[in-house]
Amino acid sequence: MQLRADALDAHLGKPLAPLYVITSDEHLLALEAADKIRRTARAQGLSEREVLQVDRSFKWGELNAANNAQSLFGDRKLIELRIPTGKPGKDGGQALQHYAASPNPDNVTLITLPKLDWATAKAAWVGSLQQAAVYIDIALVERNQLPGWIATRLAAQGQSADKEGINFIAERVEGNLLAAHQEIQKLGLLHPEGKLRFEQIHDAVMNVARYDVFKLNEAMLAGDVARLVRMLDGLQGEGEALPLVLWAVAEEIRTLLKIKAGMEQGKAVGMLLREYRIWGPREKLMEPALRRLSLATLESAIQQAAQVDKLIKGLRAKAFAGDAWDAMLQLALKVARGR
Repeated sequence: MQLRADALDAHLGKPLAPLYVITSDEHLLALEAADKIRRTARAQGLSEREVLQVDRSFKWGELNAANNAQSLFGDRKLIELRIPTGKPGKDGGQALQHYAASPNPDNVTLITLPKLDWATAKAAWVGSLQQAAVYIDIALVERNQLPGWIATRLAAQGQSADKEGINFIAERVEGNLLAAHQEIQKLGLLHPEGKLRFEQIHDAVMNVARYDVFKLNEAMLAGDVARLVRMLDGLQGEGEALPLVLWAVAEEIRTLLKIKAGMEQGKAVGMLLREYRIWGPREKLMEPALRRLSLATLESAIQQAAQVDKLIKGLRAKAFAGDAWDAMLQLALKVARGR
């Protein structure tokens, strides 16, 4: 059965199921969910824990052996199967299907996976696990959700902050939820319960953001100039490869250009978004960006991207002089501002 992460606490008030699956790229939340299952297992008398890591040397017979072997003290045990790549292979897929078909009720098995890509999520072994297990798919905390997440975590330790303070934390920890958790805990140690002043937050919270080149497009599509500038500065400071940044931005511009050209031909935007496989949070950002941007602006932007590419390669670019990172910023701002 599918279980929302926020419903896990209520679920764990009952006897544990024989099989659990946690899939997520949000490492902090996945770790917290797994820890809750481990604590509940201990409380329900599963005194032994066996951890199996799927790597090149792993033999799938080890999983069945662990499940069938009696605990050292004759007790029930918790078996953890970690699949870091999310791709068990053909033999692994068959083994997981077989395992899901007849889980041992005397043990509890916890399988942890990263967020599965679209193709893997359609595999037969995933369907078997979704049917047999308590299946917990934990979504990423997106940038627009981060302030609310921070406010909830502060409230859990008896603290609160105004919008300015919460946004300050969100800016400093973007893309690094574990760091956000640590900074919130630090505020709990430094200050008593109650409302935190902005000065207290400013003095305590470090700049521990980890900028993701593919999240840069979110800021560009949303027209969030301040975030865009901050992320590009962060990527440059972290030593990110500029050709990768340009590739990500240029691909987004090409997609916008194709969709805008289709709209000019009278095609429905919804149909075009499906054609180019755009859905979820990106779809919500794409539609206002398409309203903001003209076909001429996008055509100019793709030409400008070619000039930035020349500059990166050390060639003379007509549109720019000097610093390639500054040229990259001008290109991204062109799309963010719609002119």
